[in-house]
Amino acid sequence: MTSSSQRYDRLSEFFERQGLLSSAAEVHGLLTGMVAGGASVTGDEWLLLLSDLIHEGQPFSSEVKDQVKELAGEACASLRDPDLGFQLLLPGDHEPLYERLQALTAWVQSFLVGFGVNQTNLAGLSAGLREAIDDMVEIAKLEIEVEDDEDAERAYFEIMEYLRISAMLCFNELGQDGNGECKTNKTLH
Repeated sequence: MTSSSQRYDRLSEFFERQGLLSSAAEVHGLLTGMVAGGASVTGDEWLLLLSDLIHEGQPFSSEVKDQVKELAGEACASLRDPDLGFQLLLPGDHEPLYERLQALTAWVQSFLVGFGVNQTNLAGLSAGLREAIDDMVEIAKLEIEVEDDEDAERAYFEIMEYLRISAMLCFNELGQDGNGECKTNKTLH
């Protein structure tokens, strides 16, 4: 089994080789935001939108299509996991904190873009979810100045955990149908 940091590295290298403009964290954040916001990831329409966002509107190769379909399916399955198994796809703990913070910021920025695909009016959301989205917006604006110490590491893990829980909150409120499955019938805007 591949560790999440090895998977992050492998996917980032794969996307770079394929000429995509986004890192594994950005692609995962975007897909997670789409799924959590209730966008359908069935059929091919969502792939066209994703291509616009991360590949300058160019068609994906069959390898990239397969990989992003797999990532979207995994995001859906892990967000539905009753054991709260959803994890952000980020560099491993062995990477410098600055690089992990950059990826974390890119993940949340991309999540918000993906979430915004289907959720443009936040007024109808629960107060808790509106607060989580507002917090995500603030986290996305973070200036990255890092002191590599224990307090900074702790803060990184607390922010990462908050984002993980917030993504699951979004999915629980908007991304699943009455049977606990990922929504598949919403049209992307």
